[in-house]
Amino acid sequence: MGIIDDLKLQYKLGGIAQKMIYWNIGCFLISLVFFYQFKVGAFNFPNWIALSSEPAVFTLKPWTFISYAFFHDGFLHLFFNMMVLNFASSLFLTFFNPKQYLGLYILSAIFAGLIFTLGFNLMHLSGAVVGASAAIMAILVAVTTYSPLMNVRLLLIGNVKLWHITAVILILDLMQFRVENSGGHISHLAGAFFGFVFVKLLQNGIDLSKIVSAVLDFFTNLFKKPATPFKKVHKNYKKPVEKSTSKIVVKDKKQQQIDEILDKISQSGYDSLNKEEKEFLFQAGK
Repeated sequence: MGIIDDLKLQYKLGGIAQKMIYWNIGCFLISLVFFYQFKVGAFNFPNWIALSSEPAVFTLKPWTFISYAFFHDGFLHLFFNMMVLNFASSLFLTFFNPKQYLGLYILSAIFAGLIFTLGFNLMHLSGAVVGASAAIMAILVAVTTYSPLMNVRLLLIGNVKLWHITAVILILDLMQFRVENSGGHISHLAGAFFGFVFVKLLQNGIDLSKIVSAVLDFFTNLFKKPATPFKKVHKNYKKPVEKSTSKIVVKDKKQQQIDEILDKISQSGYDSLNKEEKEFLFQAGK
């Protein structure tokens, strides 16, 4: 089996978290081919992939509120995001199902994108953002909100509470908010907030992931080939003939004895009976 076949098999047998990592890596490889400027050493994502803060751009390309969450600006950006995504996904799927995972990823990306565009316009800034960080933060904060005291074993550190890890990441985001990549940090914090709200609503019986499931089901059924209707075939069914079953009548001991006496009489006459047989026959005839 070749490497490609092995990857295909792993993708097919893997869960939603592994598929999500594959999608992010696949989009990164595509961006290397089409959007990486080797002379400059940087990515140049078009505005139909990256989420632009310009209203004139994102209003005409609304899909960028999702597409930006699958592309990354460099290998290290991808690597660290996928490390955290793998970590957070394994914890999240311990308590929640794949549909909720996918729904949270998509909805948190959209929400974080909206907050990014709103924040940049309020600060009179212009820019674009790519990366799965906002959705990853949503997944991490969601599972932390649900089970903050879960023990997590870290290499060289040992056991720590899950909320400690999440708190450190959030504090680092807050510290770097005005230093660099303001747009990225805005989306990270927005994603974290959405993850918190998502779980709180879920605990109150409101599952926001059903929105994504309903949309996906709609488009799946829209492009699904209609099933061939069944043709009714009328057949005349004959009533099955009931097989006659032999009825075995088990005679009781008294009736059997009477029959034996009567057979004896028919063969040898009444006088052939002894005293006990005559007395028995007499009593039976009463």
